[in-house]
Amino acid sequence: MRPVSTAPARETLGRPVDSTGRPGSSSSPLGSRFAGVPWILPAVVLVIGLIYFPIGFLGYTSTLDWNGFILSTPEPIGDANYEEMLGDPVFWGALQHTVVFYVITFSVQTLVGFTFAALMHSRILLSNVYKAIVFIPVVLAPATMAPVFRQTFDQFGPFNGLLNAIGLGDLTRPWLADPTTAMPVVMFITVWQWTGLTFILYYAAMSQLNPEILEAARVDGASSFRVLRSIVWPLCRGTTAVLAVLGLIGALKTFDIPYLVTRGGPNHATEFLGTLVYFTMAQEKHFGYAATLAMALLVLAVTGGVLLRMSTRRSEDG
Repeated sequence: MRPVSTAPARETLGRPVDSTGRPGSSSSPLGSRFAGVPWILPAVVLVIGLIYFPIGFLGYTSTLDWNGFILSTPEPIGDANYEEMLGDPVFWGALQHTVVFYVITFSVQTLVGFTFAALMHSRILLSNVYKAIVFIPVVLAPATMAPVFRQTFDQFGPFNGLLNAIGLGDLTRPWLADPTTAMPVVMFITVWQWTGLTFILYYAAMSQLNPEILEAARVDGASSFRVLRSIVWPLCRGTTAVLAVLGLIGALKTFDIPYLVTRGGPNHATEFLGTLVYFTMAQEKHFGYAATLAMALLVLAVTGGVLLRMSTRRSEDG
């Protein structure tokens, strides 16, 4: 009969073993629970430093009357900036412009992009050339195209010249200087620039569809339009939801095209929240009120994204 060893636990290959010779655990449950902290700590610090700290500082600045200069003394004014914002007709006008801009541009881009994607999946001549032509505006910088559009829609520009040439001279006007036409021009430029992205996403979604489903529908006598409406469009619902969220975010942060083409004018006719924040901060030197507008923009973006996500998830479940 072997005697029972009473020797203390010893190390085997750097790991502690108990009296039976089996390796023991070198760490406590608490230590294993926090074992991954060193790996995620850099990301946590980066997110806090680049996202949450600026948001917190933005909220603090929105309670100040401050011109933005370091040597000046900011004056705490509580919620006075928020009261001013709620009573500012320019703010409500910019918000209304954002909503109308989003609804129209998203609808037009979705319709045109989906149609182009369906056509490019047909066997048409030079389809690769058409794909490149549709996508080219996406990669062009707005700063390079803004002078072209300002010249095109000038009172004596090529667009009015074309209208005169085809006998529609009564329609000529200074398109960018007229409050009733400046916003449609900004919408047209946005649709021209971003329809290519919508087209690419729909084209990729259609490429993933099972061709047997489409073939079965055609065998049953469904027309091409019926196949698109009843099969292809519902199966691309996820892509549409993604485009809706991207379009909302893009509408809320719209700045470059209105700033470069119309400067938010005439008479705030093309004012958006982004341009209003910039002009309030850069020209009026009212940093506190600009921070308040930026906080409102942040709340609208988060709320809109959550609501869109909830609606798309509800439609998917239904």
